[in-house]
Amino acid sequence: MDMQGSRTLAVTQQQAWDALNNPEVLKRCIPGCDKFEASGDNRYTVGVAIKIGPVSAKFSGSVQLNDIVPPHSYALQFDAQGGVAGFGKGDCKVELKPLETGCELHYTVHSRIGGKLAQMGQRLIDGAAKSLTEDFFSRFEQVLKDDSACADAQGRASDDAHAAAAQAAPAATTSVPVWVWVAGALLLAAAVYVLR
Repeated sequence: MDMQGSRTLAVTQQQAWDALNNPEVLKRCIPGCDKFEASGDNRYTVGVAIKIGPVSAKFSGSVQLNDIVPPHSYALQFDAQGGVAGFGKGDCKVELKPLETGCELHYTVHSRIGGKLAQMGQRLIDGAAKSLTEDFFSRFEQVLKDDSACADAQGRASDDAHAAAAQAAPAATTSVPVWVWVAGALLLAAAVYVLR
């Protein structure tokens, strides 16, 4: 299966890159995600539970990041297993392009699926993939809005302690590359879409 698309985001390229590199943001945005953790150099483990039609499954997988060019682009490879429900494997390319008022995220996914999910009808798979992708982007855009509103409120605060805490908080977070975020979201969407 091949899937591609783009999304205009109302934040700068750097803000989008930073959010996409935050494992907690990704975990909150990927539908059904209960695990998004670093497992090595540019490698992550992901756990996602999904239900498509009559098939429910818990997928465990890994994402390997390659060709990283911050804050512009990356490539990733993903592999997920869902027991008898099936598997998904593939690669993804993600690119962020600055715009006058925000940035645009482009993605291309090539994937393969197998198992029970692959035996489901194409319409059901296509619909589920589109729905999961839309759900991810809706959640991601809401997180960006919430973080922006929080940053604005902190910016208006004159208390030096608040300003120091706001600056220290990002440094304490473990960074996850943008492609990991996209890989997680697209892993789920691709697994659903590719499972024809």
